[in-house]
Amino acid sequence: MEAIDVIAAKRDGGELTREQIDWVVDAYTRGAVAEEQMAALCMAVVWRGMTRAETGAWTRAMLDSGERLDFSGLGRPTTDKHSTGGVGDKITLALTPTVAACGAAVPQLSGRGLGHTGGTLDKLESIPGWHAGLTPEGMRRRLGETGAVVCAAGPGLAPADRKLYALRDVTATVESIPLIAASIMSKKLAEGTGSLVLDVKVGSGAFMKDVASARELAETMVAIGTDHGVRTRALLTAMDAPLGRRVGNALEVAEAVEVLAGGGPGDVVELTVELAREMLQAAGLHDARDPAEALRDGSAMDSWRRMIAAQGGDPDAPTPVAAEQRDVLAPATGTLTRLDAYGVGVAAWRLGAGRARKEDPVSAGAGVELHAAPGEEVRAGRPLFTLHTDGPDRFGRAAEALADAFTIDGPPDRFPLILDRVG
Repeated sequence: MEAIDVIAAKRDGGELTREQIDWVVDAYTRGAVAEEQMAALCMAVVWRGMTRAETGAWTRAMLDSGERLDFSGLGRPTTDKHSTGGVGDKITLALTPTVAACGAAVPQLSGRGLGHTGGTLDKLESIPGWHAGLTPEGMRRRLGETGAVVCAAGPGLAPADRKLYALRDVTATVESIPLIAASIMSKKLAEGTGSLVLDVKVGSGAFMKDVASARELAETMVAIGTDHGVRTRALLTAMDAPLGRRVGNALEVAEAVEVLAGGGPGDVVELTVELAREMLQAAGLHDARDPAEALRDGSAMDSWRRMIAAQGGDPDAPTPVAAEQRDVLAPATGTLTRLDAYGVGVAAWRLGAGRARKEDPVSAGAGVELHAAPGEEVRAGRPLFTLHTDGPDRFGRAAEALADAFTIDGPPDRFPLILDRVG
């Protein structure tokens, strides 16, 4: 085959065959298709889209580019959750040990933050001693011991996607639902989990800004998972305002531990419990104990401590604290009716909690503490946000990001926490 023929076929609105897709993905991964040719093909996909068959074939081709993990024989079913990313989204931290405490095994491959969205691995790495790198054998051993693993994907998992994602990131071809769905699902299918629950975020702080596009992405990913024999379902959840009251790395770990201790913000608790119930049902554990009870009786916390210790972390060690703090005061008294997730995420990023490029370092202690959530009363001159950073020169630009990120006494403007269910 020739790459130019595949590009032209998609440019002209044709449906690519499985043979064409298998060839072009494999050839690109091997370096036989040039970067500019694959960039042209991705742009053609952005404009022309893909059918369900094409998207499934593209996913399978990326999946087949590397190894697949196998966690059969653990003695309990495997299930996983994937979030499309947001601000204050520390759900994985509390969810993974909670589901493990209820009888499932959770092999959670997670990523790092980029831009205004946080990364689970960055958060966990703020715990002294904890490390993200595990071999497949190390994952299996820890799953057998604790039922819960959160770690980085190894280089052998879907290498085609790793190379292709980097290309899409610099060629303005990220915004394609078929390519997004195939990217996510190739990694999740390679993970070897028996069932999967997708948390598709909707709102200003999410990749999908509106319900219609989020539902399309959810339906596409559920179809891919189902076609590959993995029990898959999705929840559409709100990301117009941040989740919880803390945005950052160590800040979010501390809040997740509060949830595991039976407290924490109501929205974080609610979403943790709802996703846990979905995961247990997808895993076939219809008679499992209720996750809310695992949070109340301390078993989820016990599971967290085992999970952290198994990856070298000290669950009793204090997490890092930023060197500098500064309050942003409420300009008026009234009801906080809007708190924009994107603005808060950008502020945390500018304080050092996020990165502009994948290789950039992050500050463990940096971030934003929220003193009110939408619907709550605020008072003029009282703290609305507390900014945490290691560099005081960062305060100014972070405060600029927050200046238009809230409304007091305006019309209520919020999504419900859980908007829809797919699958």
